[in-house]
Amino acid sequence: MRGNYSVHCVPGLVVPLWSPVSNIGLVDIVFRGTIYFLALLYLFIGVSIISDRFMAAIEVITSKEKELVVRRPGREPQIVIVRVWNETVANLTLMALGSSAPEILLSIIEIWAKNFQAGELGPGTIVGSAAYNLFVIISLCVFVIPSGETRKIKHLRVFFVTATWSIFAYVWLYVILAVSSPGVLEVWEGILTFSFFPATVLTAYVADRRLLIYKYLHKGYRMNKRGVIVQAEAGDSEIGVELEIKTQLDAISADDTGDTDDTPEAREFEQTRRDYINTLRELRKKNPTLSLEQLEVMAHEEVLGKGPKSRAFYRVQATRKMVGAGNLSRKISERAQSDLSEVKAELQRAEAESVDIESINATRIFFEPGHYTVMENVGTFEVGVTRVGGDLTKPCTVDYCTEDGSAEAGSDYIPAKGTLTFAPGETRKTIQLSVIDDEIFEEDEHFYVRLSNCSQPAMLASPSLATVMILDDDHSGIFGFPERDVELVESVGQYPLRVVRYSGARGRVVVPYRTVEGTAKPGKQYMHSEGTLTFEDNQTEKTIFLTIIEEDSYEKDALFYVELDEPQLQGDEAGLAAEAESKKPEERTDEEKMALLGRPRLGEVCKAQIRIKESKEFKNTVDKLVQRANASILLGTSRNSRTSRPACFYGFCLRLCCIGTSSWKEQFTEALTVSGGDEDEAEEGAEPRVSSPSPADYLMHSLTIFWKVLFAFVPPTDIAGGYLSFVVSIFGIGVVTAVIGDIASYFGCTLGIKDSVTAVVFVALGTSIPDTFASKVAACQDKYADASVGNVTGSNAVNVFLGIGIAWSIAAIYHARNGDPFVVEPGNLAFSVTLFCTEACLVIVVLLVRRTKSIGGELGGPFVPKVVTSAILFSLWLFYLVMSTLEAYGVIQGF
Repeated sequence: MRGNYSVHCVPGLVVPLWSPVSNIGLVDIVFRGTIYFLALLYLFIGVSIISDRFMAAIEVITSKEKELVVRRPGREPQIVIVRVWNETVANLTLMALGSSAPEILLSIIEIWAKNFQAGELGPGTIVGSAAYNLFVIISLCVFVIPSGETRKIKHLRVFFVTATWSIFAYVWLYVILAVSSPGVLEVWEGILTFSFFPATVLTAYVADRRLLIYKYLHKGYRMNKRGVIVQAEAGDSEIGVELEIKTQLDAISADDTGDTDDTPEAREFEQTRRDYINTLRELRKKNPTLSLEQLEVMAHEEVLGKGPKSRAFYRVQATRKMVGAGNLSRKISERAQSDLSEVKAELQRAEAESVDIESINATRIFFEPGHYTVMENVGTFEVGVTRVGGDLTKPCTVDYCTEDGSAEAGSDYIPAKGTLTFAPGETRKTIQLSVIDDEIFEEDEHFYVRLSNCSQPAMLASPSLATVMILDDDHSGIFGFPERDVELVESVGQYPLRVVRYSGARGRVVVPYRTVEGTAKPGKQYMHSEGTLTFEDNQTEKTIFLTIIEEDSYEKDALFYVELDEPQLQGDEAGLAAEAESKKPEERTDEEKMALLGRPRLGEVCKAQIRIKESKEFKNTVDKLVQRANASILLGTSRNSRTSRPACFYGFCLRLCCIGTSSWKEQFTEALTVSGGDEDEAEEGAEPRVSSPSPADYLMHSLTIFWKVLFAFVPPTDIAGGYLSFVVSIFGIGVVTAVIGDIASYFGCTLGIKDSVTAVVFVALGTSIPDTFASKVAACQDKYADASVGNVTGSNAVNVFLGIGIAWSIAAIYHARNGDPFVVEPGNLAFSVTLFCTEACLVIVVLLVRRTKSIGGELGGPFVPKVVTSAILFSLWLFYLVMSTLEAYGVIQGF
């Protein structure tokens, strides 16, 4: 039996009501509810995409840098590059605004839509989103860490500050709703709520910089006795220095000052240097056949990939993968390589054009490049020192000296010390260095070359410390084919297939080989062959002769393979290696360990694919005969008549991309292109291959292409430093959020769901999904838990102080001007806030307990504690939803 119902919905701000609203059948109500629900899902995707444009603009804005020139009478001036925005301040202001903009704007827009009357949707979404972030996101981040691994919060002081503010924010909500002035919000309460936002930022910044207020107010910069730039705080007795802030005129990399104890920046740079050296050493072991240039590129990309990433990066990456827009990590790495090349070109161009003396006040001297990789048998090589800027007509001098790293002077390299003199107009000098070649296999090592005592008016710029990596060449050799694929014509007869010896040529080595059939059969298309190749000491190349049988085929495409077996070392060293192999690892001597490391082995290409094609002379003869007989048939059937797309068509799929964009063309290209989300696994040493888009990628691309194209009209971040994109994006978020508010309200009232429940269950979940994926990726990829967990507490506090503080302040001021109070019924919100604060305190306690030695960090850890923690946190969220819903419908008593 079908009944008639009335839908009691209030018209929204943007979307009109779905008429009629009375005498509606149950089927129609269910149908409308379904449409509204699907529309909400689609709008959530749209607001995620425009929010990512917003985050990209914020990333560009907060990544601005400035150049500091520190001067002191009688000392060398030095240049340092620092970010304008402190990381903590950026995360709590623009980054938090970017990830929480929909919730904040929803609260503000709802006040406007309801004629400055308090609503339940906006505040309910903020509280519900806070609960989801704290319980579900942290629960997921704890669980996704591989068993046995942990992630700890690095900036623990900042976490304590933001966690305190996040709990206080909701306690404060309860105070102003139910204690201070029950049921009425005063103007001072709204303004004070908003003022807690800058207080949160300031206290977090103080905690981040380890400053007391009085020290912060008297902070300056000085040079210590070792010439290192440090912050001068109250009580310092050394003479201060003049700090000059200049516009960054050209790209200068941040460099190590040589003192790893004075500044966090110096320690961080030195750690990066060590990471680079260790990474290059490990890649060298895994890929001994690759060239030095390839190894350096791989090492740079790997270190870059391991480095800390911003909150915006993870948020944008999560959304891009969700909507089929490709893997941002890979594209960021590629774009970084391109940017490095552009920076180097700019420096060279600036040097060639003799940069204007008025624009750069001082001559800068530095290593170019700052890192060198050489083989042990290189003998003598040169390290370049460059002088740019200032008055190049004046002579100047700079001292240099070598310093030990893992390589030792006298045994691994010849120490060098001296003074370089730049004559008038001279811009480049070289330092001659020598490496000692021995016959002992050992680990790759490194040493340093340092510049010092630069004469006036020149100053040292970064990099003033060059790293020299020495790659050992006393290996017994890596054996393989120079090419993986070889194509032959059947008329070749006998073909010499080269086998080469890479990365060392010490000792006598025997390498077995054999042919393996594929589509080509032995005795029919080729002659089977197997045997051994003997490489004498220092011999680097041998040849396998393959015999191909000619069949006079018109179109032939047959394959067979040539495989190399494990090489065998001959002589005394083979006996030493065999003896070491028979011992347990802890029983081996250093000499035996080196013998094992230096054993010959197969390289990356140890199996060659031989493709046999038809004889071109025979095929051409046949083609001519056929053309004379019936040219039209050939035109219809020839393989060469098939059309193919030009290479530039596919170039769009390979266009480099990062968070920011440089042109509308780039944005529309990305919007119309579907890309694979991940990279295929490649063989060891080979470059990863970009995966083809999956069916899911195509599906999400087709569903979201409307939003992608629409928001491609947002100005690129390269225009006006990202500020224009910032303004247009936040306007777009506001429009989509207004529609979400209307649809969510219609969805709730159509199905008889209260706005408070709709906000907590549906809207909060929908606006938090991108943050969920972003935190998951950050938890897995970051070394620390700050990007995944630490930012949750700060975001929750900012949501209240901005979302509710601004909205309620506006409404309170409006009502105060009209002489009536701004009524805000505590109701479900006060109950939800109290419940959330209680559970939030429990979560903080759980996270602190997890920092003990038995678990080791906030995220991950042993399997059982990890699962128990995730279950507890997720259960807290379910309990919060159930209790809030029961209270909203009067099943349990609230406040």
